[in-house]
Amino acid sequence: MQRQGSDGRGAVVHVRAAGAVVLAVHLLVVGWFTLRPLDVPWVSAANLQPFAGIRADLALGPTEAARRIGESMLLLAPLGVLLPLVGGRLRASRLTSLMRTVAAAALMSLTIELLQTGVPGQVVDVDSMFLNTAGVAIVHLSLVPAMRARLRRRAEAPPAVPLPREEASQGSTPTIPRVGIAPQSDVLPASRSYG
Repeated sequence: MQRQGSDGRGAVVHVRAAGAVVLAVHLLVVGWFTLRPLDVPWVSAANLQPFAGIRADLALGPTEAARRIGESMLLLAPLGVLLPLVGGRLRASRLTSLMRTVAAAALMSLTIELLQTGVPGQVVDVDSMFLNTAGVAIVHLSLVPAMRARLRRRAEAPPAVPLPREEASQGSTPTIPRVGIAPQSDVLPASRSYG
């Protein structure tokens, strides 16, 4: 009897399920981080002008700009791997996979920005949506094609040969092969007795 994961399908189901769990946990953490009310004395106005926030970050100096831009890019970056992992398409083209992942990430980022309009202390920034989506695209392009190629090679590998039924039922006990001592014609007839 073959085990469920021996042909690769069981492993794919397990990987997709694990990816879905990690994706849900990541989205919960992102939701908590971006949608919790902040107790601040004042907030800046919402930034609805594209790239104005990025220019303002760059004006703060290279260290502070790298920190702020990096935070925005890293917020949703794991989605670049998690969304294709949950989708489970090993044969998708690179461009199609990238487009699907970036579109889903852009919609999630837009949803976060729209929900932030009603959260005290959180500021809506259109540039964070651009940076979130760029982070997802970079992670997707750098990791997913290599991961898919590896999973395709693993799925196309010849399956392990299952043990015959009698050997599989014996577990770890070694099986001694039967050895024929004499050909069938040398067997004594039942009518003859030797005393």
